[in-house]
Amino acid sequence: MNRMTISVYEKKKFIQWFLNHYQMKRRESVWILNYLMNHEKVLEHVHFVSEARLCPRGVVMSTKCVNDPPFRFYKEQVMTTDPEKSFHDIRLNDTEPIYIQLNFKNANQHPRYALVMEENPFLPEDYYITKQDRKMAEKFLDHVKYDFQLKKIQTEIDRALDEGDKEKFHELIEKMNELFDHKCTP
Repeated sequence: MNRMTISVYEKKKFIQWFLNHYQMKRRESVWILNYLMNHEKVLEHVHFVSEARLCPRGVVMSTKCVNDPPFRFYKEQVMTTDPEKSFHDIRLNDTEPIYIQLNFKNANQHPRYALVMEENPFLPEDYYITKQDRKMAEKFLDHVKYDFQLKKIQTEIDRALDEGDKEKFHELIEKMNELFDHKCTP
């Protein structure tokens, strides 16, 4: 999904295939996709992305096989469900980037869609990370760090015993107890 640029030809072929295989909830969506497919100058500025609602100019269109809203056009935090307004905006601003999200069954797993998908540059870095995911990752890292430190101290204790270094042994036992104490405190 992180390819540099998708050619106009690839976008055109994808739209053609898509329109032949899926029924849109709104006939105006078909008109818009046909318009884009037949106007290479405009198609150059089309980007297929996920979460198009977060883009400065985004269109979200759905097929009949999903439960998503039929049509949404987003421009600078304003949303409309009127495809004609978006069509006029696309025609009048034909050199501005337009970000399109297509909702259809298993879209995120479809290889043809993946070929034209681009990374959405307007997604926040942590968009797909929930607070719960972050807590789990922190817990996991803490656990890995603890295990690493414990194994390192145990190896050093074994070495101190092998070498008969009582002072080093007691120092390491104290260090291990501190590690245990730190693990037990919240």
